[in-house]
Amino acid sequence: MPRFAANLSTLFTELPLLERFEAARAAGFDAVEILFPYDIAARDILAAQRRAGLPLVMISTPPPNYTGGARGFAAVPGGQARFQHDFRRAMRYADVLGAGMLHVMAGVAQGAEARATFVENLNWATGHAPKHRLTIEPLNGEDAPGYFLDDFDLAAGILDEVAAPNLALQFDTYHAHRITGDIAACWAAHGARVGHIQVGGVPERHEPIGGAFDYPRFFRQLDRAGYAGHVSAEYQPAAGTVEGLGWLRPRPV
Repeated sequence: MPRFAANLSTLFTELPLLERFEAARAAGFDAVEILFPYDIAARDILAAQRRAGLPLVMISTPPPNYTGGARGFAAVPGGQARFQHDFRRAMRYADVLGAGMLHVMAGVAQGAEARATFVENLNWATGHAPKHRLTIEPLNGEDAPGYFLDDFDLAAGILDEVAAPNLALQFDTYHAHRITGDIAACWAAHGARVGHIQVGGVPERHEPIGGAFDYPRFFRQLDRAGYAGHVSAEYQPAAGTVEGLGWLRPRPV
């Protein structure tokens, strides 16, 4: 089975964020990710992370003040200076926390100018942070209306144009289902570009079990392909987090 990470922004929300690390360890996860950790001091997050002994595999950029605000602005024309400023802050958090990846969010924008802006900002970011791994993730238009990066073929073209060794595709199976209707075909077309995987049930974004996609088969496929990254559980539990973890392989704590 792959190495599973818990997205602490969506799982164990019954607990304060700093208590979710040890809950994830007790549940059997190998790592964690946090979408936007910027409202808590990095040193406090690091202390909780160390107590649990779990690596932090990913955070998203930009900070700060995401709640109620835009889903990024890397593709928003005219926002290059703001992007660079906030990307540097995200890097500082990533460095303190040892975050393996930074997810660069495109934001709400459309058209050729937005695409050119996104490429410009990604070229700058990959060059400015050559030792950091960056990802871009297509989001479906129903959950994220107006989001620029709403198509996997669009993402593939941008990745090919930037052609940076530290930039990869973030593959969320829920979004892949909502965008294409066929997770398996989408993976076959784009899996070679993937640096990070997130999973959630389809059609509802609950536990990755049952429903319209054979997750156990997908996990076996990842093993056969030698996928070395983490698979992050990013979903809304149908009931309590722990009660819904029957899909996760049992292992000693």
